[in-house]
Amino acid sequence: MAISMTQAAIDHVSRYLESRGHGEGIRLGVRTSGCSGMAYVLEFVDQSEPEDEIFEFGGVKVVIDPKSLAYLDGTELDFVREGLNEGFQFNNPNVRSECGCGESFNV
Repeated sequence: MAISMTQAAIDHVSRYLESRGHGEGIRLGVRTSGCSGMAYVLEFVDQSEPEDEIFEFGGVKVVIDPKSLAYLDGTELDFVREGLNEGFQFNNPNVRSECGCGESFNV
């Protein structure tokens, strides 16, 4: 099982980790939410758990719990800017449908 990050995402996370001054990396996960069933969770990680899977891209660690990894396998984490909007984009091959507002997905 694997995930990947684009260079734009690596650069963005690196800047935030540096300005934060501490932390091991970011945690990527899923939780039950929204009208389609699942939503992405992205947060800073100060300490990983023994059961976590850790992926490293350009010095950025991405920590994923085993339950979430089943839903995230093959996902590419990207950071995009479109006009005045910017944010993370999850290119997940496991997604079968998304809600109309884009906040949740179903696998």
